[in-house]
Amino acid sequence: MSAQLAPETIQLVKATVPALRQHGLAITQKMYEHLFKNEEIRDLFNQSHQGANGSQPKALAQAILAYAENIENLGALAPAVERIAQKHAGLNILPEHYPFVANALLQAISDILGDAASDDILKAWGEAYWFLANILIGREAEIYRETATVPGGWAGWRPFVIEKVEPESSVICSFYLRPQDGGAVISHKPGQYLTVLLQGDGLPPLKRNYTISCAPNGSYYRITVKREGRASTWLHEHAAAGTVLEVSPPAGDFHLDVGQSEPIVLVSGGVGLTPMVSMLETVAEKRPDLPTWYVHGALNGAVHAMGSHVRGLAQRSPNIDVKVFYADATSAVGEAGGCDEEGLISADWLHRNTPSDRATYFLCGPKPFLRDIAVGLRDAGVSPDRIRYEFFGPADDLLAA
Repeated sequence: MSAQLAPETIQLVKATVPALRQHGLAITQKMYEHLFKNEEIRDLFNQSHQGANGSQPKALAQAILAYAENIENLGALAPAVERIAQKHAGLNILPEHYPFVANALLQAISDILGDAASDDILKAWGEAYWFLANILIGREAEIYRETATVPGGWAGWRPFVIEKVEPESSVICSFYLRPQDGGAVISHKPGQYLTVLLQGDGLPPLKRNYTISCAPNGSYYRITVKREGRASTWLHEHAAAGTVLEVSPPAGDFHLDVGQSEPIVLVSGGVGLTPMVSMLETVAEKRPDLPTWYVHGALNGAVHAMGSHVRGLAQRSPNIDVKVFYADATSAVGEAGGCDEEGLISADWLHRNTPSDRATYFLCGPKPFLRDIAVGLRDAGVSPDRIRYEFFGPADDLLAA
């Protein structure tokens, strides 16, 4: 791989920015159409994010545009590159898969742009693709080496047995997973996820990311899943103690630094509480000195998960402050401890009730919820580098201007 792209390649790629702004989504939709003609490649992906109405083509279109716009300053894309590499590692994407994507992308550019996709443009985008692909391949190789060689580590898929299933609310259950071989597991970073391969009777292979909802312990993982979508519904209806699931090592760039010295604020909506509970358990066990705010929003008590567990952690840790919001407090039933506030979490409330001048905010939940909170905190003066977020599905930049 060359140390940098040739100036003429950079110039040609930048010249395609207007076309990408106008046709980027059509290009990525066409790319996946070509790519998924190969069933082996198709099965590498989470199909719930694909298709004309899926979120993955849109997210990829945004990423390609950002690459073209920043091709002279690729350092600006470092966080996005890390996020993609982590997702690829969870899916076990390998170097031999990249040529299929290259061919599908260049064919899609040609299909959508027609005569405007000259031989020079296609050559430039081919060079640009492989420049970035080699960066990703290198980073993914590092991740694979790390997860295979640390205590409890492994490579690829590993069979895990569901030890028990625990209802957490009317729509959420926790699944406790232990390795079938009886060995140890990687001590994940609080906030990371597992990629799970589901292959039940009458079920096509489904790959899904589920956040680990417990603190690192070296022995087991817990995933806490809302009954929503084909894979999660299958887990709720068919998975039980003794069910075997194939699991890849923990991955993800959204996680707590246990050495954090400044206060943290964990903000979640609905099932977005899963990484926050992992972080909160870790704080309670390893950093009881760390000022921590746990702020969670649910529709009502019937769907509010793990509330008693969270309040129990706060009772044992005087530096943990818990605040729960119910959007519909009039029907708040089924959850011990109830709520502290009625309505929705707002950036204004967080700015007034948490140390916004120095805290790091961790956000997880539905995209509209995240966008309102992230943009509101930024507009209130919180530095973007102290606003970190995760949501379920392909990521984009919530703080983009």
